[in-house]
Amino acid sequence: MPFYTLVSSHKSFRPVCRYLWIAGLLGYCLFFSSVWAAEEDSGPTRWSRFRGPNGSGIATEQNLPVELKPEHREWVVELPGLGHAAPVIWDDYLFVTSATEEGAVRYLYCLDAITGEERWMRYLGMNKSHKHNKSSWASSTPVTDGETVYIAFADREHYVLSAYDFAGELLWRQVLGSFESQHGQGTSPILYEDLIILANDQDGPSSVVALEKKTGKPVWSILRDSRRVSYATPLLIPATNQDQLPQLIVSCGAMGMTSLNPLTGEMHWQTGEMSHRTVGSPVYGEGVLVQCCGGGGQGKYMLAIKPHDEPDSLDPYEVLYEEKRRLPYVPTPIIYEGHLYQCNDGGIAGCRDVQTGKNVWTERIGGNFSSSPVCVDGMIYMLSEEGEIVVISASPQFKLWSRLKLDDHSHASPAVANGRLYIRTFHRLTSIHLNPSVDGEAN
Repeated sequence: MPFYTLVSSHKSFRPVCRYLWIAGLLGYCLFFSSVWAAEEDSGPTRWSRFRGPNGSGIATEQNLPVELKPEHREWVVELPGLGHAAPVIWDDYLFVTSATEEGAVRYLYCLDAITGEERWMRYLGMNKSHKHNKSSWASSTPVTDGETVYIAFADREHYVLSAYDFAGELLWRQVLGSFESQHGQGTSPILYEDLIILANDQDGPSSVVALEKKTGKPVWSILRDSRRVSYATPLLIPATNQDQLPQLIVSCGAMGMTSLNPLTGEMHWQTGEMSHRTVGSPVYGEGVLVQCCGGGGQGKYMLAIKPHDEPDSLDPYEVLYEEKRRLPYVPTPIIYEGHLYQCNDGGIAGCRDVQTGKNVWTERIGGNFSSSPVCVDGMIYMLSEEGEIVVISASPQFKLWSRLKLDDHSHASPAVANGRLYIRTFHRLTSIHLNPSVDGEAN
């Protein structure tokens, strides 16, 4: 049987309340609260979930270096074992995970996001388990609302969702059942209003679950068709008027893209079974929703649709285009200023018109990619499995700006906050900053 242990840190601190502005929002209607729920981490000091604001991969304007140089490495922190989850940041609090001993020990670290100094660490004992050679036992990115951080870990016997406050105190822990997969767990939780939502797609019986974020008490659980494990992290399509709720979009190979009511889990519509499994996540922008699927390290099929404002209508969405060539399997694309940007697993980047799917440019970047790109002020930052950061323009005119090779491999997506690019490699966390360190070298 697994053991669960909470370890007290010697680096305790007094949490600071960062939610004074909430009182000013209490009088707003459901429409505005729903839009805010999808954009709550859109400030320059926040990257609260996998791929940032609503899973878009797009940061608010940051003064990041474009022509990367070794001296832009502000600090590097060694982490135990292995981890592929991205860090999440809320102001000067950064949370990142890791795992050792074939998954027997799972770690959650809280660091100072500016200095890299450790604030506290907690660990969870679990059973050793099998994983894919490109996966890790710490592949699920945490999510935070500025008061609490939530993290999912799994072995074959236990799928565990835990909540810690910013002082490192365990608030609650829920075991969601077993987890059946040959590849390990990697889907990340998201937040909506008072709920934490997790796509529980497995090789066996699957579901989407929602819990009270304050208590961990189950609110709803909806069974899903299952085929092979999916790793797509959900997102929200904001409501267009005050009489509607946002649509919760959850993807898997067995059902395609599905639209759910985030408060009840009731399904509005589904696109239907996709040809392969969904490992990359859905992406939404400019009224377009895109999902890729694939297998064997290659993207096989992409579907782009335009969801309509009335999700329960007889015609809830329009199919815009489909594609079967040069597609990503693991990396999730970006929609930015009328274009869809993607880099496939084999290092071929592309730009399409997001409304029509027409190819604008295709360029070979080189390397292999498992992480998803991020977009910062018109620039796209990509991180290869070999640990090289590549910067290109998010533009209909292709331009490669720079490359920076780190000394560690990576499958984790970058995070952006505090004017910094945070890079999780296999064994380290690196802060990339415009102002180099005082001595001109990385710490």
